[in-house]
Amino acid sequence: MVRPEVGASVQHRDLEGATALVTGATGGVGREVALALGRLGADVHVHGRNADRGERVASDLRGLGADASFFLAEYTDLDQVETLAERVRDRVDELDVLVNNAGAHFDEGRLTDLGVERTFHANHLAPFLLTNRLRDVLASGGRIVTVSSEVHRRASLDFEELTAVDAYEGLDAYARSKLANVLFARELARRTDDLTSVSCHPGFVPATGIWRNAPLPVRAVMLVLSAVPRSLTFGRVDTPSSAAVTPTFLAATDREDGENGAYFRDCAPVEPSPEASDDALAERLWEWSAQRVSL
Repeated sequence: MVRPEVGASVQHRDLEGATALVTGATGGVGREVALALGRLGADVHVHGRNADRGERVASDLRGLGADASFFLAEYTDLDQVETLAERVRDRVDELDVLVNNAGAHFDEGRLTDLGVERTFHANHLAPFLLTNRLRDVLASGGRIVTVSSEVHRRASLDFEELTAVDAYEGLDAYARSKLANVLFARELARRTDDLTSVSCHPGFVPATGIWRNAPLPVRAVMLVLSAVPRSLTFGRVDTPSSAAVTPTFLAATDREDGENGAYFRDCAPVEPSPEASDDALAERLWEWSAQRVSL
């Protein structure tokens, strides 16, 4: 399927009066999602690791008429995630949309201060904590979109690997964290009656900051692919704008019956991997995560 650019599929939606938070929105897919939601009439607050770029995105949103703020936080530091949640709660009365987009890929294995492998820490534990800390301001009927990846299909979840880096491999760690994203969204949907929680694959996007910590050969390949016209890849390689379509669609539209907790690709629900559909594993991951972050 050749995915359209972000404006094409959701331009008819109206989010006037809605308030959204998009994490990892200083560039790439997150920035495009934030701007798309702003064009649909939402007030959009953005998070990221770079203050200058974040303030520029907030300024662009204000130029669209949105009430926008930028929040700085490093996702490998849970104290900063706690502060982020506090600042958002102080800034908004209600949050209608939360897009958990922020993510990282690390070539070198390290443990964070929490004793957790840092890719898993940044890509799963941080959005897990933020979402739960924002629970009291998430509006009834609110939407939570957690950006995962098709790479989750190559992963399995061994809990011992989450606190060790002896046999670390960057892509395996990233895939494991993306599997956790799908499981988290699924379990969140099961635990809440008044929220819609879904996960999605946005697309394959070489032109994104996710690869900034990858090995040099990987970064070189991504640079080359990002320069290839999308039409020549038959839609297999996405621009940030085309990859923003699915998360924007999910943030801006209501789900059909039975779609809460689902995993989406190209704006449609698809079956995730068998492990990502394991409800017992999803519950175990939730309890493990809650214990780690002292929830």
